[in-house]
Amino acid sequence: MKKIAGLIVVGAALIVALVFSQKRHIPLRVSGFIEADDIRPGSRVGGRVKQVLIEEGQSVSQGDLLIELEPYDLLERRAEAIAGLAEVKAQHEELVAGFRSEEIDEAEAKVDQLKARLTLLINGPRQQEIDSAIAELHLADSEYRLAKSKQMRVETLFGQKSASADELDTANTEMQVSASKKEVKQKNLDLLNEGTRKEEIDEARALLKQAEAALQLLKNGSRKEDIEQAAASVRKAEAFLSTIEDQIKELKIIAPLDGTIEAVTLQPGDLVGSNVPVVSILDWNQLWVRCYVPENHLDIKVDQKVDVTIDSYPDKTFQGRVSFVSRQAEFVPRNVQTPEERSKQVFRIKVRIKDKDKLLRPGMAADVWLHGKE
Repeated sequence: MKKIAGLIVVGAALIVALVFSQKRHIPLRVSGFIEADDIRPGSRVGGRVKQVLIEEGQSVSQGDLLIELEPYDLLERRAEAIAGLAEVKAQHEELVAGFRSEEIDEAEAKVDQLKARLTLLINGPRQQEIDSAIAELHLADSEYRLAKSKQMRVETLFGQKSASADELDTANTEMQVSASKKEVKQKNLDLLNEGTRKEEIDEARALLKQAEAALQLLKNGSRKEDIEQAAASVRKAEAFLSTIEDQIKELKIIAPLDGTIEAVTLQPGDLVGSNVPVVSILDWNQLWVRCYVPENHLDIKVDQKVDVTIDSYPDKTFQGRVSFVSRQAEFVPRNVQTPEERSKQVFRIKVRIKDKDKLLRPGMAADVWLHGKE
């Protein structure tokens, strides 16, 4: 009986083990290799290489200078842009400030001067001026009559041979001079009596109007349109200077992140085109595994957390997150190994890995456990 009971116990244990093995969950594991984002910085301006400060395999930090290009004429263009900006700024400030008080005072004095002249022309000569002109005419007439009388006497004496020809010439000259003086004084008196001509008054009015308009323009200051145009010129000059400054900054190719130099083939003196990558940097802060999941296990989602194991660290489990699931099926690549159904279609996924201790490197073999490890 004991033997039979023992056989029954053993048989029951075998049956339980068989049922348990059939119902036991086998986690899905897919394999791949660790990869890193490949960043390829360059310059937007291009030019001749001045110096190369890196080499392949070198670790760099964000902000490190990698490659520097020759400035060519950018420094001179920047100096020209700075001078141009200073010029238009000065013009804008002058328009905003308006005209100086000295300029306004000068314009007011000119208006007052022209007003006085116009008043003088309208009023005409004063009575005192006319009286003075009459007196000067009387004096000139007396001088003329005296010279005429003297000339007649000398002429009589010359006929009697009592005066010389020189004396006669002198008397004739004095009489002609006094006659001319009398004529000038008479004309001056006529002009005073006639008064100012209408044309002179009109001209004086026009000059006064012009001076008053110039004074009002100074008082009003610069026009709003002129100030806005000057401000636009300042903005234009600032934008041009900013463009030159940005181009000068582009002469220095800076590491955009922490990483490792994967490839660089430049030497000083080489020519680099604009917007052309000049160096390849592996971003080991953004590591991920590319792997392929069989179609019958495509029950994973983006942002799903998974475990990742690395051959180099068999006793350590890394945390991963599914960041991409392909929408289109592919055939199994040769370098991908899955535990089952390798001949069926698969879907590519991308799993980001957290590596706080900086242990992982691109190229390491990795296993992604999609439904947890055993």
